[in-house]
Amino acid sequence: MSAYHLPGDPPVPLTLRRSARAKRISLRISALDGRVTLTLPARLHEREALEFAAEKEDWIRTHLARHPQTVEVDFGAEIPVEGQPRLIVAGQKRGVQISKQQIAVGGSSPARSLERYLKELARDRLAAASDHYAAELGLPYAKLSLRDTRSRWGSCSSAGVLMYSWRLILAPPEVLGYVAAHEVAHLQEMNHSADFWAVVARLYGDSRVQRDWLRREGGQLHRYRF
Repeated sequence: MSAYHLPGDPPVPLTLRRSARAKRISLRISALDGRVTLTLPARLHEREALEFAAEKEDWIRTHLARHPQTVEVDFGAEIPVEGQPRLIVAGQKRGVQISKQQIAVGGSSPARSLERYLKELARDRLAAASDHYAAELGLPYAKLSLRDTRSRWGSCSSAGVLMYSWRLILAPPEVLGYVAAHEVAHLQEMNHSADFWAVVARLYGDSRVQRDWLRREGGQLHRYRF
């Protein structure tokens, strides 16, 4: 996989992927983070893919203009934690201290420290919610893991392994709680049948507001670059 740029103001990063199955060049803009990816046949010269992107420049820039602007996590940036926007400021001591309106981070580069802190906080919140709903259901899960997934907010394997996106810690607590209830419900129903949604309702209650929030706002959680 190689990285290139479409010239202009600003330049647009391009990711080129080769695929033995591709018969022609295809162009995709991620709805989550605005990443522009060109997939090309295995033997096609990269120059042709870049020429293709140049031909589509107006289309690419029009779509990117509609996409939420990315936020580089650094001092002076604002990032939500549990749904509450907080300003990142320089801390007077090591580590991360969080208040209602600010996040104080020690050191000269806050991104790594803050990411580590948020992952730990996400694990704490998601483990507590998963433990609660699993106890309500009467079915234990085998393991809990966190990832930075782009296609789903959580999953439950047939072996009872729960996986969540750690970025759920950026969302309101009730959204995180709904996702935990959703995945724990799969311990009983490994499908999305009416029986499954009945289990979700029994564990969580009416989840329509939380599901709508994820559909409308979930992509915003991926705009923060650590």
